[in-house]
Amino acid sequence: MARHAGDTAAVRRNSFVGGAMADNDDKYWYNLKTRQVERGMQSPAPDRAGPFDTAEEAERAPEIMRERSRQWQEDERREDSWGSGAPDTGIEG
Repeated sequence: MARHAGDTAAVRRNSFVGGAMADNDDKYWYNLKTRQVERGMQSPAPDRAGPFDTAEEAERAPEIMRERSRQWQEDERREDSWGSGAPDTGIEG
């Protein structure tokens, strides 16, 4: 029996039914290269951010990533200053 290129994708897709892979087909992703929102995992993993529950949330991906990055930097700054004796007021001056 001959197999076609589409058969492999169908087998792969069906093998995850009921698992995390099938759940991600209903999620939205932000394509970092095209800057477009995609439903399901259409693009290679390095090219997308997500998953997001809604298309609107995925559209805000760059903003969300900037905010998370800022928060991580602040957390690291706090951790780096822990035990230095100076109180961390959260105010930069």
